[in-house]
Amino acid sequence: MGGGMIAQVNDKDRSEAGQPEEFIARLGAGDVRALARAISVVEDGGPEAAKLLALVRARGRRALRVGVTGAPGAGKSTLVDGLARLLVKEGHSVGVVAVDPTSAVTGGALLGDRIRMQAETGVYIRSMASRGALGGVARAAGEVCEVMEAAGRDVILLETVGVGQDEVAVAGLVDVVVLVLVPGMGDEVQSMKAGVMEAAEVYAVNKADRGGAEQVEAEIVAMQSLGMAMGWMPPVVRCSAMTGEGVTELLQEVRRCAAWKKEHGVAKSSMLGAMPGLQLDHLGVAVKSLATARGFYEALGLRVVHEEAVEHEQVRVAMLPLGGTRIELLEATAEDSVIGRFVAKRGEGLHHIAIKVESVDAMFARMKEQGVRLASDAVKVGAGGHRYFFVHPASTGGVLVEIVGNEEKGTD
Repeated sequence: MGGGMIAQVNDKDRSEAGQPEEFIARLGAGDVRALARAISVVEDGGPEAAKLLALVRARGRRALRVGVTGAPGAGKSTLVDGLARLLVKEGHSVGVVAVDPTSAVTGGALLGDRIRMQAETGVYIRSMASRGALGGVARAAGEVCEVMEAAGRDVILLETVGVGQDEVAVAGLVDVVVLVLVPGMGDEVQSMKAGVMEAAEVYAVNKADRGGAEQVEAEIVAMQSLGMAMGWMPPVVRCSAMTGEGVTELLQEVRRCAAWKKEHGVAKSSMLGAMPGLQLDHLGVAVKSLATARGFYEALGLRVVHEEAVEHEQVRVAMLPLGGTRIELLEATAEDSVIGRFVAKRGEGLHHIAIKVESVDAMFARMKEQGVRLASDAVKVGAGGHRYFFVHPASTGGVLVEIVGNEEKGTD
């Protein structure tokens, strides 16, 4: 589907993509060739990928991400095809990240149903090999979604390989998890109860035209104690991907779930037990010299993508993206600064960990109300314009914790 049908990217393309400033604007304009190059760089990893991802994240674009998972043969690809077509008709620009089994011969993806998908304007498909990654998704799947977002795709469908009960990694990458089941699974539904069944936020009973959908629905309803505890009861939608029946209703339930999670501050993967809206933002490492310390990280394959002096903190910060988080190297610009005193007393090392929250002001007020000892008297603005405050090690078990806002710069 779409002009992005599994693009082949040569060495020259990768070289050009290694200079992301030259085509990041083309990404934003929806240039399919630039998108293909950028994704290839991200999949390959390395310094070029880190620099590109930093620029991509700076654009701040966010799409509705829908994960479609389920057992082999459940009809996930056909259902994704139907959802993509429906979204295009509504005027959306759609990205599909399809994770396929790895070929034992080439090491690449076994394209499977990707080959059968029909060309459709407004849809870009990227098929990725699982390459042994657990959880039903490829290691770079989340970063590929970020690149697609930067390219203007406002809905992204992430299709996993055929998964078993413990393969729930998709929940941490998307806004809504759709679990596809089919009549006749019997005991297999019960066996998935402790894993992927609990990650599901919308159930799609596919191939419902074959009969037996009522029994599958009854089994699902009997297992929904987790949804009741979280306040969201995952709906069950009967559909047929082949005929299109129920696909519109499925999309409606996905949107209803996304709206409910946004209203209640429920972030990705929090349905699996994490506190809503929390994620690791970065690790702050105090060093004597940025120039000296960065050598190790660059040898490791990371790259400094941003360096900034924060005058009121008397510190110079170098940022190195690492997966969905980053390492911040901190060099004191004055001996009597916080970092200067830390290095003088304890030597170089981990200075703090930073946790991102949905609302930094709300969390600041909550911490004060609960009597948590704070190391900041107010929410402040730091490197990159992010808003933050510190919690004293006396309240955290000995580690300085920075609370960072998930809001856009300068707002709350």
